[in-house]
Amino acid sequence: MMVEERESLIEFPCDFDIKAMGETSFDFDATVVRIVGEHVEIIREGAVTKKQSSGGKFTSITVTVYVTSKLQVDTIYEALSSHELVKYIL
Repeated sequence: MMVEERESLIEFPCDFDIKAMGETSFDFDATVVRIVGEHVEIIREGAVTKKQSSGGKFTSITVTVYVTSKLQVDTIYEALSSHELVKYIL
């Protein structure tokens, strides 16, 4: 059975920013990159940026990846949202 993709305002394939936020911890960055990496062919050098909140309690990680479909993006978001270290996804 084929899964029909809903209409999207994004034209695929394209570069897409995946942003995840969570409490600052030793392995948060690596966890986000690993999860995203499981769903894309490659994460290019320089594709990961990190920013900490002013108080340092939270970290946001942005990973720019080449995606080919809305289903692929949805799968990445689903995998990130199911991990206990990830609090928000944008």
